[in-house]
Amino acid sequence: MTLAEATPDLENVSESDRSFLGHPKGLGYLAFTEAWERFSFYGMQALLVLYMTKSLLLPGNVEQVAGIEQLRSIFGGIDGQPFASAIFGTYAASVYLTPILGGWLADRVLGKRRTVLVGAITMAIGHFLMAFNVTFLLALLCLILGSGMFKGNIASQVGSLYKPEDLRRADAFQIFYLGINAGVIASPLIVGTLGETLGWHYGFGAAGVGMLVALGIYLAGQKYLPAEHFDVPAKAASPSEPMSRNDWVATAALILLIPVLAVGIVPNNQIFNAYLVWGDRDFALYWGDDKLPTTWLITLDAVVSVSFLAIVAAFYRWWKTKWPEPDELTKIIIGSLFSIGGMACLYLAASTTPAGEKIGLFWPVMFHVVNSIGFAHMLPVSLALFARLAPKQINATVIGLYYLSFFGANSMVGWVGGWFETMPVTQFWLIHMGFAAASGFVFVVFKLLLAPRLMHDAAPEDAALA
Repeated sequence: MTLAEATPDLENVSESDRSFLGHPKGLGYLAFTEAWERFSFYGMQALLVLYMTKSLLLPGNVEQVAGIEQLRSIFGGIDGQPFASAIFGTYAASVYLTPILGGWLADRVLGKRRTVLVGAITMAIGHFLMAFNVTFLLALLCLILGSGMFKGNIASQVGSLYKPEDLRRADAFQIFYLGINAGVIASPLIVGTLGETLGWHYGFGAAGVGMLVALGIYLAGQKYLPAEHFDVPAKAASPSEPMSRNDWVATAALILLIPVLAVGIVPNNQIFNAYLVWGDRDFALYWGDDKLPTTWLITLDAVVSVSFLAIVAAFYRWWKTKWPEPDELTKIIIGSLFSIGGMACLYLAASTTPAGEKIGLFWPVMFHVVNSIGFAHMLPVSLALFARLAPKQINATVIGLYYLSFFGANSMVGWVGGWFETMPVTQFWLIHMGFAAASGFVFVVFKLLLAPRLMHDAAPEDAALA
């Protein structure tokens, strides 16, 4: 099963449509929708741990949150930064669990477009509920459910814009990821700055406005998206083909990759949790006498990530003019090596700074550079790998399963992040280096033992994103 074969409902898509950067006009609407949704999502997420540790969970505020004591009891009565880390980890993990439900709704009940619309509306409600302490947990629940309906289904629609023989698909996912990072760059500068300077709820309100913009763009682009079988009379819809043996093998292989990918993602995703708490406390985030918003570290990371997505993509386009381009698994292994290097930078930041002094920004910046090269080799590549191998009969569901890796990763991020206050910072980042090394080793084993069977029919043009 190739990526091309895993994209259903393509009858109405024309290869001559090159209205958006040489791609179908629908890609533009999907990319800008995703950019604004990520603006709202990551803006809120950049504030979340800081908001909890510096305001919401402090005496005088925490008592206002409906259901907070019941949640505290579930986590064993913990308090302070460990409690904030546990809430963050549970929220961030759940956001990546609900795409399975979203994929099922799209495949069996509503169709991708209707499911995305319901998800966007639910997320907008959640963002605005963040403006009130009492509805904090309800807001997180709305964001979890809405994101589950939104995530996998909008990514699946990107692939559905192209016919089987259309080789623009890999570039389309690259553009889609650039849209994601554009939203991540802007959100801490606007949402984060408003939250840290004017008031937390101003930031959360700005995130809600961003979600409404995303909803408006998606509604405007409906006519440029491929028709689904939910959009035609039932008699005209062709019956689904049965799953072949190769389909089942590909699905099983992807499921095996999920926990391995989860471990490999932990170092990158800790950026939104303990890393921000550490940076807020120990980094020399000053411009003259003014302290810069801590959430700007997320903008720095996004700017560097976007830059290296483009640089790494250009590198591999040059590379394949002289040598065979590495397959997806090889690129993921390379990404694991860079992830190890990124964690080494954080270890050096902590170990080379004298006690009592603020940490200069050289090693943190180097971390963002090295880690972003690893990101460019792992996350877009792994999504393209799942999209290529996912059987067309359960395409959206399998892409929803892909997000289980983020569920596992963020569960570990919340759990491990709680150790930040109880162990030396150097040891904390060495543990994350171990996560990257362990997942990289398993990817090597996977490539040696299973890749020859799974990847033998991948044409060079189908190679995942750089």
